[in-house]
Amino acid sequence: MPIEFPANDKFHEECGVVAVYGHPEAANLVYLGLYALQHRGQESAGIATSDRGKMYVELGMGLVADIFTSQRIKKLPGNIAIGHNRYSTAGVSQIVNAQPCLINYAKGSMALAHNGNLVNADQIREALVDEGAIFQSSNDSEVIVHLIAHSHQELFVNRVIEALAGVQGAYSLALMTEHEVVVARDPHGFRPLCLGRLDGAYIVASESCVMDLIEAEYLREVEPGEVLLINEDGLQSFFPFHRQETRRCIFEHIYFARPDSLIFGEYTYSVRKRMGKALANQSPVEADIVVPVPDSGNLSALGYSEESGIPFEMALIRNHYVGRTFIEPQSPIRHFGVKVKLNAVKKLISGKRVIIIDDSIVRGTTSRKIVKMVRDAGAKEVHVRISSPPTLFPCFYGIDTPNRDELIASRHTLEETRNFITADSLEYLHLENMLNMMGEDSGKFCSACFDGQYPVDIDGRGHQPVQLQLFGSETPDV
Repeated sequence: MPIEFPANDKFHEECGVVAVYGHPEAANLVYLGLYALQHRGQESAGIATSDRGKMYVELGMGLVADIFTSQRIKKLPGNIAIGHNRYSTAGVSQIVNAQPCLINYAKGSMALAHNGNLVNADQIREALVDEGAIFQSSNDSEVIVHLIAHSHQELFVNRVIEALAGVQGAYSLALMTEHEVVVARDPHGFRPLCLGRLDGAYIVASESCVMDLIEAEYLREVEPGEVLLINEDGLQSFFPFHRQETRRCIFEHIYFARPDSLIFGEYTYSVRKRMGKALANQSPVEADIVVPVPDSGNLSALGYSEESGIPFEMALIRNHYVGRTFIEPQSPIRHFGVKVKLNAVKKLISGKRVIIIDDSIVRGTTSRKIVKMVRDAGAKEVHVRISSPPTLFPCFYGIDTPNRDELIASRHTLEETRNFITADSLEYLHLENMLNMMGEDSGKFCSACFDGQYPVDIDGRGHQPVQLQLFGSETPDV
């Protein structure tokens, strides 16, 4: 009988967003963009388009390449399109929660694609339901749509601004009407978002690797707190919200973003190598080889190897074609789940002192199995080095993280964790060292998952009542 494969012992990606305005192949470009952003979400994907005042949407569960056949792309005419890859951080994994969500309301039609998480979504939902709103999904993004529909502003961009003035948390989002696109990034800039140009069309995407794939010109980041209006008059930029301290998600560089993407002003490739170099200087150990846990540990391991002079070896091989379910043989296989994904190269490991480099430890169960696999391959010693600090707190800004009591570092000492994963030694990159290596931008990152210092109150304290925010505030025209 098929069995459901257990969840990866990693933080899970959030979502990916793409928007195109003014290109005859808008849907196809968005499809390619979502393909480039597949790493940001594998549960569902969708594309919405507008053609001469009429809007279309195609949604599906699974991977982009499996959902969007050429026949489905043909059902998406028009020169305006937005798209979304989803990994659920709020709301269950069902087609009803797939995005872009497309709705009709009193002023016309709109579609929304959102990357992030709203910490006051439940409060807003309750207030809206009390006012008579009916919700179709369980994801937090739908509250933005309802707030826009409730707004009394005439211009769509002003409706969006008024709606976003009432939400708290992380958002990088794209909205589309029949004739325009509105793009917004929250004032703290938690999630990445960038702007490009192709053949006179504007492209917006979560990561710059989208621009590389479709050969668009990368222009710049969408700034924290910036709202862009893109229509037949071109591009207009607004900063309607109170300025906040920039707090970019450091985990974008640690794990989420593609190494070839330019994120927060730096290529992730370079940042991950620097993390490995910093780790080598901070926590050296005598060993024979440096081995990454692929793929997220590859570049940090390369940096560790270069700095320490210890040879780099790809002694753990990853199977890149792992699905969601498997048929396990009747005779049990020890550590079956990890072995499906990883296999040790015994010739490289046998008789060696091995340094394993990974980007993080969440629950510790996978690390324990990897250490055991390396020992079974004949390693004399196994030393584990993690290119980020211990994860002590959950994220509330768009990353699917376990509860705090499931995070091994939050309830165990370093020595207890080392003993659990059965390593000869264990060291994490210190928080201060990680932030210092970011240079002059060191104070512009959110590190709440490491230190518990949340930039936005996760329980809504210190803000005016939700009812006043939704229905009593005034938003100036832009």
